[in-house]
Amino acid sequence: MNETSSERLSVVVEREIPHPPEKIWRALTQPHLIEEWLMKTSFKPEVGHRFDFRADWGSVDCQVVTVEPNRTLSYTWGAHGLESVVTWTLSPTGAGTHLRMEQVGFRPDQKQAYAGAKFGWARFLENLEQVLARAD
Repeated sequence: MNETSSERLSVVVEREIPHPPEKIWRALTQPHLIEEWLMKTSFKPEVGHRFDFRADWGSVDCQVVTVEPNRTLSYTWGAHGLESVVTWTLSPTGAGTHLRMEQVGFRPDQKQAYAGAKFGWARFLENLEQVLARAD
């Protein structure tokens, strides 16, 4: 069976968040804040920077692809045979920010990873909103 990239699945989670893009950007790019809502990390917002996310179940190997402060952040996300890219897009709105997270690259045979990502990202974004609510 040959697979084309068009068969890759993606997970998208979108939220309207009542905070300015600059505040959300800090939570997406400062390691001590990332750790509060996602995982421990060695992240730096520099294109080409290799880093990881660490949790009790293992780690994710990543590399920064795009950094447009307060607008777009993307990085590769590799774990358990999954080669994917996570992209965060921040768009200012009248009430705050429209935040969109897309993880692209799930093969059709990676149903468990795909289901796990759908569940996991929804939970991570809830955590992110809680961190934003209490951060100054």
